[in-house]
Amino acid sequence: MSLRPILEKRKAVPTMEGAGVRLHRAFGFQDPSELDPYLLFDDFRNDNPQDFLAGFPWHPHRGIETITYVLSGAVEHSDSLGNSGTLGAGDVQWMTAGSGILHQEMPKGSANGQMHGFQLWGNLPSDQKMTTPRYQDVQSTDIPEIIDDDGTSVRVIVGKFWGRTGPVDGIAADPQYLDISIPAGVKKTFAIDTYRRAFAYIFEGNAAFADASRPTGVLLEKEVAGQEVNIRDMSGDRTLVRFGTGDEITVQAGPEGVRLLLISGAPINEPVAWHGPIVMNTQTELQQALRELRNGTFIRPAH
Repeated sequence: MSLRPILEKRKAVPTMEGAGVRLHRAFGFQDPSELDPYLLFDDFRNDNPQDFLAGFPWHPHRGIETITYVLSGAVEHSDSLGNSGTLGAGDVQWMTAGSGILHQEMPKGSANGQMHGFQLWGNLPSDQKMTTPRYQDVQSTDIPEIIDDDGTSVRVIVGKFWGRTGPVDGIAADPQYLDISIPAGVKKTFAIDTYRRAFAYIFEGNAAFADASRPTGVLLEKEVAGQEVNIRDMSGDRTLVRFGTGDEITVQAGPEGVRLLLISGAPINEPVAWHGPIVMNTQTELQQALRELRNGTFIRPAH
């Protein structure tokens, strides 16, 4: 087995989206090859209803899949094909936009006003860009959870892990999407297929990740009391860790434990032309989609 090197660690950036939703973006609208097949990852955790209730009114999607994972609160959704529903705490929706839909997502706070969750965009390969749109809504109770002897727990949302298979299937990127909680002080190693791009996103507690080129952790220079010193960094809340090629990652949980998403997928390795949530392979295809959006032919008839 070979340990994956850490290519990059960065904090999610405060961003405004929709009709005025405050969120944090870990990546998106930059080099699409970095985390191919994934294009964007948003953390929309908020404790103030004024920061999210305006929601995401009607907007188009084509050529991608969106994965919404709700931790607290709820998201009401509806679309131009007549689909509608509500995602509650622990639920997941995997939406394959394919040839195109118009939809809206309206967050609703929990009893104490919280709205916590994530959205990930996955690209579709060229031969599936114009596929028929579909949804997979998964309730929290249908997501398998594995608890190891050391207290580590893993919710398997998509893919196979530790002998269990997540309930979402038929996804182009052949992804693995895990919600992992590691108790304080526990060191844990997780296998990842060598040929997948992979990243971790920490959203509770903190942890150190072993690095293939620096086995004792990531060495950073920081200023302490006016002096530059080298310390071993612990990655905390809203930190993205992007990994290189290898078979496994090793995580050392901090004194408060850590909860993170570990996500990987098979790269598509195709050109990307995109405008917001419309993602095609060429500028010609993109301009065609925008023309269809303007002239009212964006939504393809069901067949």
